[in-house]
Amino acid sequence: MPKIDESRPFLPVNIAVVTVSDTRSAADDRSGDALAERIAGAGHRVAARTIVRDDIAAIRAQVQSFIADPQVDVVLTTGGTGVTGRDVTPEAVEALYEKAIPGFGELFRYLSYAKVGTSTIQSRATGGVANGTYIFALPGSPSACRDAWDDILVWQLDNRHRPCNLVELMPRLREHMA
Repeated sequence: MPKIDESRPFLPVNIAVVTVSDTRSAADDRSGDALAERIAGAGHRVAARTIVRDDIAAIRAQVQSFIADPQVDVVLTTGGTGVTGRDVTPEAVEALYEKAIPGFGELFRYLSYAKVGTSTIQSRATGGVANGTYIFALPGSPSACRDAWDDILVWQLDNRHRPCNLVELMPRLREHMA
């Protein structure tokens, strides 16, 4: 059974939050707020927070700047993962992946099914690794962000989580680049 190994020291990670929206501002970014609160509440650091418009080039440029920053370990995007014409976050970030983490989107939709039923098929949540940085694209609703964090990311971004977690892999993410 998965658990937290209290004998291991907690290692905080630096997480950048990117809200993808043509309509949100810092004053009404509820999804970004939900993520930032949870990141800090778990003992991690919000390394940066920004809002970009629903545009492949703008999203990709922002995420690329964070994956090039050695002070950022994880990038979380929120918004733009649906199926409408303006939903382009997966197209923007998946092109950057050196390795996809298909289990993230699969698990997110599995867990989401219990809450929203078949509507979960409209989510194209995705995860991957680029330049030694984890990238997770989450839906834009605050409840979806809370679900992704509370049910998946808080555990995988805690180095004490057993039997394994993503944090303990961080030192090895750039092995192919040496």
